[in-house]
Amino acid sequence: MRCPFCGFADTQVKDSRPTEDGSAIRRRRVCTECGGRFTTFERVQLRELVVVKRSGKRVPFDRDKLMRSIQIALRKRPVDPERVERLVSGIVRQLEASGESDIPAENIGRIVMEALKALDDVAYVRFASVYRNFRDPREFQQLIGEMSEDGEGTADPERR
Repeated sequence: MRCPFCGFADTQVKDSRPTEDGSAIRRRRVCTECGGRFTTFERVQLRELVVVKRSGKRVPFDRDKLMRSIQIALRKRPVDPERVERLVSGIVRQLEASGESDIPAENIGRIVMEALKALDDVAYVRFASVYRNFRDPREFQQLIGEMSEDGEGTADPERR
């Protein structure tokens, strides 16, 4: 594993343990060159997933891209990083358990929106604005209205 700080290829594992949900192995590493410390996660991949874009283009599923998209929606929100990791792991497990290798991008977007709706209202609206390609403020108002009708839109601290 290369050091993210200096790029040196020789790192040592100092600690290794399963994650809380058991979906990965968390390893604490130290670079023997610069002394930098960092964490890696190793996961078992049950099947190769392919994302089918709206254009018909097929690309390999990228867990890191999913994580980045969710983190962008959650930027500056009071959500524990461990909860975000569990959310992403749950989404990936759900996709793998579907039995399908080809997953339409729209399905992934719907699953992410459902997960974010349960986690954080603001992140849900942010993600929805990109996923649904909002073009004017009325679309935001409509989504927020739908959330209010569903009993969502509360600032429930227990959800964070």
